[in-house]
Amino acid sequence: MILDAILGLPTLRIIDIFDIVIVAGLVFYLYRMVRGTNVMLIFWALVILLLGWRVADVLGMRLLGALLGGVASVGLIALVVIFQPEIRKFLLFLGTKTQLNESLWKRLQFWRRNMQSKNAVSYEPYVNACMHMSQSKTGALIVFKRQNSVDELIDTGERIDALASSALVEALFFKNSPLHDGAVIAHGNQLLAARCILPVTSRLDIDPNLGLRHRSAIGVTEQLDVLAVIVSEETGAISYAIGGQIHHDIGPVKLRQALEKYDC
Repeated sequence: MILDAILGLPTLRIIDIFDIVIVAGLVFYLYRMVRGTNVMLIFWALVILLLGWRVADVLGMRLLGALLGGVASVGLIALVVIFQPEIRKFLLFLGTKTQLNESLWKRLQFWRRNMQSKNAVSYEPYVNACMHMSQSKTGALIVFKRQNSVDELIDTGERIDALASSALVEALFFKNSPLHDGAVIAHGNQLLAARCILPVTSRLDIDPNLGLRHRSAIGVTEQLDVLAVIVSEETGAISYAIGGQIHHDIGPVKLRQALEKYDC
């Protein structure tokens, strides 16, 4: 504090430390969202612009500070447009259950299912269907709703609202079926819609050999609180994506465990 007074620097308070930590956390989370995407250069340009603005303000460079401040003010609307997917993802993150209440949520779900045992969820139709389609190398993409609404996905396809069965799931993805192209939306024992269009990831750090189904699975799990199961048409391998991360070459046991773990 004495050195700060001699040099004319502002005193660092405890609240300033919290302020720095919070801002650093927000910047780091934003970096994680845009990492590997086309907006990384924009992200670094924004960081440099804000740092330059702050340095100019501290050093009393009024002309440069005013210039950078004007650019930042005018560019705010442009940034909202450019970062619209990232902002949407961040707001969705705030509205979705966090790890702090995950245990409580699962207890409530467990209690609800015990109270309604006659409506207990069985994932066997999905597991069996995926295994059969894997053997026949029938491409498939099933998106499982979790907590958030998926009405925007359902609206892009055809509503089904049918009880899930292995035969029905396989029929939907049969190559000559009019509903086979696109994704099936499911939740619990219900098939909600088919032939749905999914957003494709824009990340650059994923395997370039991944096809459109895998990229769509990653993309939809980046934007929504869902789990996506993929059956490869080329290899028959089964994979699933959650939170923008994909898990390759899983068997029936791991598929069932994933559906149960993420409460689909």
